Amino acid sequence: MQMIQIVFMSALVFFVIITIHEWGHFFFAKRAGILVREFAIGFGPKLLSYKRGETRYTLRLIPVGGFVRMAGEDPEVIEAKPGQTIAVGLKDGVVDRIYLDRLGERTNVVRGEVVTIDLERALEIVLEVDGARETFKVHPKAHIIARGQETQIAPIDRQFGGKTVGQRAMAIFAGPLMNILLAFVLFMAYVQMVGLPDTNADRLIVSRVIGDDVPAAKAGLKPGDAIIRINGETIGTDSDKMLRMIGESVGKPMTWEIERDGRLMTIEVTPEYDEESKTGKVGIMPAYPSRRATALETVEFGLNAMKNMTLSILTGFRMLVTDFDPDNVAGILRTAQVTGQIAARGIEQLTSWTAILSLYLGIFNLLPIPALDGSRLLFLGLEALRGRPIDPNRESMVHFIGFAMLMLIMLAVTYNDILYLIRDGDGSG
Repeated sequence: MQMIQIVFMSALVFFVIITIHEWGHFFFAKRAGILVREFAIGFGPKLLSYKRGETRYTLRLIPVGGFVRMAGEDPEVIEAKPGQTIAVGLKDGVVDRIYLDRLGERTNVVRGEVVTIDLERALEIVLEVDGARETFKVHPKAHIIARGQETQIAPIDRQFGGKTVGQRAMAIFAGPLMNILLAFVLFMAYVQMVGLPDTNADRLIVSRVIGDDVPAAKAGLKPGDAIIRINGETIGTDSDKMLRMIGESVGKPMTWEIERDGRLMTIEVTPEYDEESKTGKVGIMPAYPSRRATALETVEFGLNAMKNMTLSILTGFRMLVTDFDPDNVAGILRTAQVTGQIAARGIEQLTSWTAILSLYLGIFNLLPIPALDGSRLLFLGLEALRGRPIDPNRESMVHFIGFAMLMLIMLAVTYNDILYLIRDGDGSG
């Protein structure tokens, strides 16, 4: 049952940070009046799908990202052309349905050959019906029906490219922005969960027991235990004294007096020699007792965590360029493995880890790499400077090449993850 819970919590972490990212794109696109055709989590075949309003919401098979498909970002597959015979359904004298196939099965429609059709600006169709030309106005939310699918038309003012540079930039920037804001909120939630060290305390506590086979775990020490005395000597908040006593007692049983849930207890702990530190260890992390953070301290902690983690992430990106080592690059599988390990430590640690992943995703997407949000923002910046857009075909080609390269890198990193997990599983390396 615990394993199922850990897997569920790990999957939930990825679902949350991807969904909040795509929701940012979605919300600001809708706010700008852009027609959002699909809000998808994952790639590949659809697992779940339902339509609400103008947008289809889908959950797809491969959980490595998501997308918001906006009208005008990619060419519409279904369209009518001059010379083609179509049928139109009218409502209050205005076309609200355009049928491209199975015309003989359509009822209460007008059939004719397309003379001209403009579904972006004029919203008008001219048909030749029984040798006469008839002009029909088209509703801005009319649907094209073909091959069993309905596609809502997108007038130019509902397309991504029909909006101002500022509106388009905000729709793109909002994805990473939501990840950054989520990280800030989660860091603040974390400090509210664990509190801050109480520097006015008169004793140390066991903050963490490092593993199940360390002397502390074997003796029964637990996180939260307050350390009163060791071998009859009061420890207080002197962690150096405690560590010195432990280091000098390798193989010698030590009597620990602790307080747990208001009850005094005596536990015998025998330190073991640690090869790395060349001294005795019992396998705990001591800390001050925690206290609840004030509102101001919570915000301050969140800001400091954001600053420190951002610097760490940027340093990691720099090292990828200056000191690249494939073994230091983790993909989705190793990240999922670490997430599962952290989930097993409790909701507090998982909250902090989720904040880090969300911040990483936000910053990574702002990099000017083709196919990422940062690259799209770069093109919009060039458009603002030039006063005219970059050739859409060229921009699409850049993003396509970038996306293909990212997929190849992802495959390579995933392969490296598999090798790492196999080595880790058989104890080698």
